Amino acid sequence: MDRLGAALRAWRDRLEPAAVGLAHGSPRRVPGLRRAEVAALAGISVEYVVRLEQGRAGTPSAQVCSSLARALQLSDDEHAHLLRMAGHAADPGRVPRMIPGSLHRIVDQLAGNPLAVYDATWQLLHWNPLFAATFGDPAAPGAGDRNVLVRQFLGELPRVRQTATERAAFEESLVADLRATTSRYLDDPDLAALVSRLRHSPRFGELWSRRAVGGHQSAHKRVRHPDVGDIALNSDILNTQDTNLRLVVYAPQPGTGARSKLELLAAIGVQSISSSQG
Repeated sequence: MDRLGAALRAWRDRLEPAAVGLAHGSPRRVPGLRRAEVAALAGISVEYVVRLEQGRAGTPSAQVCSSLARALQLSDDEHAHLLRMAGHAADPGRVPRMIPGSLHRIVDQLAGNPLAVYDATWQLLHWNPLFAATFGDPAAPGAGDRNVLVRQFLGELPRVRQTATERAAFEESLVADLRATTSRYLDDPDLAALVSRLRHSPRFGELWSRRAVGGHQSAHKRVRHPDVGDIALNSDILNTQDTNLRLVVYAPQPGTGARSKLELLAAIGVQSISSSQG
């Protein structure tokens, strides 16, 4: 068993079921949580947990590490250690991807709004259930790339509707933001690879050549949901001071009926209305 697998097993063994809200149930032959319980808390398959603990899995992504850290109630130091073991080194020249416990607590307090946490390259790291219900579940099979820039320039944001003016302003802001990120993390190979990949888009190439630098701060969104119709949202971005993580909070535009639609989605989650009534 490799170091990462041994650490995951030790952290699982020390955590009491009651600490994560699980009933004691029948007596347990071993201490701590079962693998299936960790998998359910982290939102990954139990088979993947088994492979990780046995050292038979590939390197887990930073997002998976964050999910495991939260499921196992790791401290920020332990979370950072997990990321280092998984190859996501805490290097000042690399884009930070560790979500501290303080930010998770803020996320929990804002559960009434769709929200997501991104790193400085706009890679999606964490989202709440209402985000998944509104925009589509990023963890669902076939959900596509989790980087906003890749989806905007090389794919699609399937439920987001933009006018030509809104799209142009959004793309200009994102590219200027990415340009600023490249000056902060000069030695990050993943960042360089992302820019190289995005250059396959003529639109990105044209905007990148302008060398504009800025920060993406807010936007208006219209989400076309298959069950509740259009949802008009304002998105506001809060940047963490040291890690350049972005907490994006989506609030309903006043006078549009968006709040009642979000409340309905909060109740039904990612399932369709027809299936929830079935």
